[in-house]
Amino acid sequence: MTEKPPKFFVKAAAPYAMIGAFTLAALLAASYAWIARTPPEQPAGPPEPMIIAANTSYAGTGLVFVAQVKGYFANEGLNVTLQPYTTGKSALDAALAGRAALATVADIPIMFAVTKGQPVSIVATISTVERDPGIIGRKDKGVLTLASLNGKRIGVTLGTSGHFVLDAFLIRQKLSTDDVTLRDLQPEELGEALVKGDVDAVATWEPYLGSLRTQLGANGTIFYSEGIYELPFNIAGTRDYVVSHPETIKKLLRALVRAERFHKDEPDAARKIIAGAINVSLENLKEVWPTYRFNVTLDQSLLLTLEDETRWAIKNQLTARPDIPNYLNYLYLDGLEAVKPESVTVIH
Repeated sequence: MTEKPPKFFVKAAAPYAMIGAFTLAALLAASYAWIARTPPEQPAGPPEPMIIAANTSYAGTGLVFVAQVKGYFANEGLNVTLQPYTTGKSALDAALAGRAALATVADIPIMFAVTKGQPVSIVATISTVERDPGIIGRKDKGVLTLASLNGKRIGVTLGTSGHFVLDAFLIRQKLSTDDVTLRDLQPEELGEALVKGDVDAVATWEPYLGSLRTQLGANGTIFYSEGIYELPFNIAGTRDYVVSHPETIKKLLRALVRAERFHKDEPDAARKIIAGAINVSLENLKEVWPTYRFNVTLDQSLLLTLEDETRWAIKNQLTARPDIPNYLNYLYLDGLEAVKPESVTVIH
């Protein structure tokens, strides 16, 4: 079947008791590989339209880009259009407002939405990364170590993973946000502010970190979040939409699982697709590529991370909610349990 050019953006067990454990594991692996590699028959009838609000500046959205370019969404009978945003927070806001069916988003915006009482439902985690976000500062402004952030002007997009990591860095230096001057800027504004000297450092993520590292050259000092925070990047929507479209969610997840397999089998081709989608060079993406893990999962660690982040928000008076929500109520397990059950490790 000839693939159509991608449309990216718009504006706006009992019988087998005698089988040994090893044989059964092999059968499961073979079944997963068959699902991921074998193109399904083209569904009858017109394709189902779906708008995904996506952070199109972030490599963590990668499986969505691959599924779009390779035609996996179309194979499942989905006519997906990607609505571009520069943060997961703004993408999630679009889904919550009904401008999109689903959104690609990190954990921090989900946590804030839940603490505000918004009906978020997480369908799956589609990537994790261990060196992102981070902080980059100017040596000529005295930013040489993390401790030297004391008294500095720092650009950050409040309510994002960059904000969370900045606080984590400060706490490790026995500092707080009272010891620095924060400037709330959009991600695309941070670079200009740092280069012009309007701020001394910024807390952000890739590809902005890499771009600023190149621009500042020897004048730049960069601190990665490795060992402090592992960012889970997810696909989520409103509870009403997700629960009322169970078959649609399964189609979406099957397409993403195929994209996951393609990434593992052909990483160079996947990297090329993702670099083109987020408009960065292959070389720049190749440098940070090993820090990304593209897997479709729902892991217990996501719940623990969301709880820790809620404690941080409460302690820093970033939310009016005094207690920690039961985040299990904000995970949609049925879809992934039907499509790739071995990847659901949430205790429930």
